[in-house]
Amino acid sequence: MQEDIMKEKTTVSWKDIVKRWPGKFRDQERFIFQTIRPGDRIFVGTGCGEPQYLVSALLNFVQNQPKAFLDAELINIVTLGVAPYTDEKFKDNFRLNSFFIGDNTRKAVNQAGADYTPIFLSQLPALIRSERIPLDVALIQTTPPDRDGDMNLGISVDIVRAAVEKASIVIAQPNSYMPAVQGDGWIGMDDVDYIIAKDEPLLEYIEDTPGDIAQKIGKYVARIVEDGSTIQVGYGSIPNAVVSSLQGKKHLGVHTELLNDGIAALMEDGIVDNSQKSLNPGKSIATFCMGRRHTFDFLREKSSIEFRTIDYTNNPLIIAQNRKMTAINSALEVDLTGQSTAESLGHSFYSGIGGQADFMRGAALAPGGKTILALPSTATAQSMGPDASSRGQRGQLVSRIVPFLKEGAGVTLTRGDIHYVVTEYGIAYLHGKSIRERAMDLISIAHPGFRLWLIEEAKRLYLIYPDQAFIPGIKGEYPEELEAQKTTCKGLRLLLRPVKISDEPMLKDFFYSLSDESLYQRFISARRDIPHEMLQKYVAVDYFQKMVLVAVREEDERELICGLGQYGLNSDMYTADVALVVRDDCREKGVAGELLSYLTYLAKRQGLLGFTAEVLAGNEPVFRLFKKMGFDVSKRNESGIYEMLAMFR
Repeated sequence: MQEDIMKEKTTVSWKDIVKRWPGKFRDQERFIFQTIRPGDRIFVGTGCGEPQYLVSALLNFVQNQPKAFLDAELINIVTLGVAPYTDEKFKDNFRLNSFFIGDNTRKAVNQAGADYTPIFLSQLPALIRSERIPLDVALIQTTPPDRDGDMNLGISVDIVRAAVEKASIVIAQPNSYMPAVQGDGWIGMDDVDYIIAKDEPLLEYIEDTPGDIAQKIGKYVARIVEDGSTIQVGYGSIPNAVVSSLQGKKHLGVHTELLNDGIAALMEDGIVDNSQKSLNPGKSIATFCMGRRHTFDFLREKSSIEFRTIDYTNNPLIIAQNRKMTAINSALEVDLTGQSTAESLGHSFYSGIGGQADFMRGAALAPGGKTILALPSTATAQSMGPDASSRGQRGQLVSRIVPFLKEGAGVTLTRGDIHYVVTEYGIAYLHGKSIRERAMDLISIAHPGFRLWLIEEAKRLYLIYPDQAFIPGIKGEYPEELEAQKTTCKGLRLLLRPVKISDEPMLKDFFYSLSDESLYQRFISARRDIPHEMLQKYVAVDYFQKMVLVAVREEDERELICGLGQYGLNSDMYTADVALVVRDDCREKGVAGELLSYLTYLAKRQGLLGFTAEVLAGNEPVFRLFKKMGFDVSKRNESGIYEMLAMFR
């Protein structure tokens, strides 16, 4: 009903509009631009909402009258346009000051041909309204006015609303391609000084088609995002691609700065319905959109979508009111201590602070909130700056996981901001972890070609144990394909997976949870200590010679080892020595059976014919288990210890 009223309201001719508000129109654009004075600050609308025709007309005016005004400052968040005002020939007329650096302005900023102002985007409206950033002229794009003279800022509300309120002169470009979006984007004829109407397709922001790496990252992120979560997705190709991996989720909500093609697709498919949001239920909240024309058309007059000003969408205290708030962002680099940069590569500025920190901190404060940093494990050396060769370059690739951030890099997220880091090689959970634990977790998800380098650097910098064992090359690469979800005969849901090099702290907790009797049965020894030197023999695994499996269940977002099973090849090369141990509180729940069954499958696949084991006399449950699992079992007693041979049938 609301949409029908809006459509009826917009039916009006330009002739009627001009007749009612003649002072807003001028026959010659040159007259309007003559109102600009030397030194004026000129605001330009954001991203895909940039008024292309107005910017082109302004540049044409200056080109024809180069002395018309000088030393003007162009201010915006980010431009997707050609940005010719950064050209050398306009240096006396314009200087760009941007709050976020895009592809078209990066070179100019890094060669001192333009300025970059680092700031949390949530703080910009207050700076504009307080006139600490004074605006003389605002060039904006809107929907065509309705019969009451009301226009809509469409896909770019962000700081545009504040610019309209505070600029001395507001020049609007009504454009029928601009969709009207509910929320804070409505302005009236009294809010603008001049109108220059021009229909033209909006600028589009087109991401690359997700490749294998992005899809793998998305698969891991989907493991973390729960049904009923409210999501935020950051700027860039990886977060946009990750969204497509959430197709299997239910009842997602949206509270984000940027609404992209991926989020729009989730809304179209019913994955996002906002039904379980604790704040603004039933509504997707954003502040601007960057995407394709299909997405712009989808937004048109949708009552389930609201664009609010950026000081609302990006306010951490507002964000934190969303239950299960999940912020998904990306980075250029993350170091082994857990701090990351999304804005610069050493001394070279790349993008900007943006809204990432606002959302990550807001999500961390939210009930059940999560922060996810998703990034490829590598980049091309050229894209990562001139000093890549000194920071782990291998051929044409450089690691995005580094010992420490480059000198001069801006720390976008501190060591306390990040819960999860995700690459195509897995998930590292950092929240509440020590530096040593963080370093090992991050090394385990780095590109295999850089792990030895990271281990060596971490040792040199005393981030990890100086004697940390590591198996280099393919023999030590974690075999992710062997991960398997299982449900035991007693209904216990488990993840069976090979042990990781980062599992040492969790394995330590597991062994120390065992009773003295369980430790004695496992190690045939009265020892009660499990030192680092012993533990790392379990986690630094040559998967070609040995298999160590852990049976894991998740409790309150942390993994808990219920049982451990392992085998190592014997010298005869057709049998392997096997051992099993289960937490005391997980016994009689089918854990040992699942571990043995999966170890048997892996051993057969490797061409083995059976297992050997040393079993204490009196440990009858072990013999019963092997017989129950269908092995041909024989045993020989040697001084109270049975040497068991269990052959596969």
